[in-house]
This record gives sequence, C-alpha cells and structure tokens, in this order.
Amino acid sequence: MNKPPSITLYWKCQLIGWSLASLYWGVTGFIGGRFDFLLGLLQFITDVTLYIALTHLYRNFSIKHQWQNSTLNQLVKRVIPAVVVMGLAYMLITVVKVYLFRCWFISGYAEPFLSFWKANGLSIFIAGIRLMSIWILAYQLYHYAQREINTNKENARLAITSKDAQLNNLSAQLNPHFLFNSLNTIKALIIEHPGSARRAVDLLSDLLRSGLYKTDTMLTTVKEELDLVRDYLELEKLRMEERLRQSIEIDNVAGEKLIPRLSLQTLVENAVKHGIARQKEGGLIEIKISAYHEWIKITVCNPGQLDSMQVRDGIGLKNLKERLYLQYKGKAEFEINEQPEGTIISTLLIPFT
Repeated sequence: MNKPPSITLYWKCQLIGWSLASLYWGVTGFIGGRFDFLLGLLQFITDVTLYIALTHLYRNFSIKHQWQNSTLNQLVKRVIPAVVVMGLAYMLITVVKVYLFRCWFISGYAEPFLSFWKANGLSIFIAGIRLMSIWILAYQLYHYAQREINTNKENARLAITSKDAQLNNLSAQLNPHFLFNSLNTIKALIIEHPGSARRAVDLLSDLLRSGLYKTDTMLTTVKEELDLVRDYLELEKLRMEERLRQSIEIDNVAGEKLIPRLSLQTLVENAVKHGIARQKEGGLIEIKISAYHEWIKITVCNPGQLDSMQVRDGIGLKNLKERLYLQYKGKAEFEINEQPEGTIISTLLIPFT
C-alpha cells in the first residue's frame, strides 16, 4: 500500500505560524467588540492564504538565487532589503484586503481608498516589517544552521575516514615488519638447530593463524595480545635459548580490556632486539600489566642501554606512537627511559575503551 504524502516541516510551520497569527488578530478583534463571525472567518482564510503565498514567493526567490549557500555577511546584506520589500508587499496586500472587506461588509462605508491608505498604511507597514523580519530570519537562520550542521558532519566523517585510513596503513606496516624478523630467526636456526627451526615454523604458523593478520580490527584484548607475545617469546627463545628469560604479571581486571593490536608485542620485540640480543649474557624481560582508574598500564623492563636514534627512527616504536595518537587523540601516553642500573623501562598508559 502506498503511504499518504506527508506534510513537510516547512509547510507545517507555514500553516501553524500564520494560523496562530490570524487567530491572535481575531481574538483581539473579538475582545474589542463589534465582532462579525463571518467576517472573522473570511479574515482568517485570507490571512493564512495570502501571507503564506507571499512568504512562499520569497522562499522560491531565495532558492532560485541560492541564498541558502550565502555566508553570514552576504546573508545580512540580502535579508535587510528583503525585509523592507516584504514589509511593503505585506502593507499593500493588507490595506487592499481590509479596505475591500469594509466596503463589502459595512453598509454605507464610503471612505476613499487614498484616505484609508494614509490613515492606516504606516502602522500596517511597521507591523509588516516586524512580521516579515521574524519570518525571514527564522527561515534563513534555520537553513544556515542546517548547512553548518551538515558541514560539520561531513568534516567529522572525512576526519574519521582519514583516521581509519591512517590506522589501516600503520597496521599494515607492522605485519611484514614482524614477519621478516620472525623469518630471520628461523633462518638462523635452520643449519645449526633444524629441530628448533621446525618448531619455529609451527609457532610462526600459529601466530599468523591466531590473529597477526586481523587487519579488520584496530583493537584487541590484553589477553589475546599476551597470547601473541608468549608465542613470539617462545619463537625467540628457540634462537637465544637460556639467554632469554621472561616474567609476566597481569591482574584479573586488565585481561579483558582493549588495547591497540601489536602494541605490547612491539614493546617486547623492541626489548628483545635492542636489549636482550645485545647482551652477551642475555637477560630477563619483565612484563607487568595492570588496570586502575580507567587506565591500562603496561610496563616492559629489559637490560640494555637506550639508543636514542633507534627509539626515534625505529619503525615499530614510531608506528606505535602514531597509532596511539590517532586512536586516542593524544590521551594515551608512551615513554621509554633508561634507568641508572642499566635497564630500560617502556611504559604505556592507555585509557579504557
């Protein structure tokens, strides 16, 4: 079944607005005495019809000349003369209408039109200026506000689209970066430790299957990220053996919280590559994850010295900083510091999502 045509907001406002105005004039006349109901009904019908027609002509003129696309300054320059012209048109219509009604409904009425015009024209013109100012300002400011709202929505949509594109690009960088490092580990094991190399291939397959290439999502739970990290550390331990030790602490609340994909893994990979691997005796990687006051705190501690150039130019950490900024609009915090006892601590603060 076809739905009956609905009345647009514009026509609803026109009908309701001018009907209320005409009713107000009718009530004023009724209170003043000598009220004729037939004349009042005709006044109501002609008021609503003529003034809607007048303002609708303005609307068509405005649309034809694209006033709805004007800047605020342009709109002010156009609205002021429009109000004057509409006030004059209102005065002409009202004077003629009232004069004709008096001639038709008041017996013996013989006042010349010019005299009636001089006696009532100015007051009707002032009333018309007031009414047309209200109507035109309401109409134009509504469209101006709608245009600003639509512009802001479009800008926000473009900003979100741009942010998603940047996040996708950054995420896409990490997958081959991680994969190449893992393949280099397997390459180092093939000749001297073929059994370990086979286990490394199995681990890499598990890593790929468990979500390394889930590029459709930017966030993952801490628990899922830790599973990835544990597989990665086992993969690296096959190469470094007893030189690599690990300690992981996580509270019960933090496990289900969301963090950016490969964020913790990036810190751990950086700790292994630029910390443990450069120490002759190896060392311990300590991972601590806790949730408090609407924040996830992640710390990764490893032995070594801070290489400032590597921190600034490394793909992984540079990528992580950009993703944090885009994802959390500057609210997330990341820092990496060297401690006096020869250890490096990487700290990541992420707001609950």
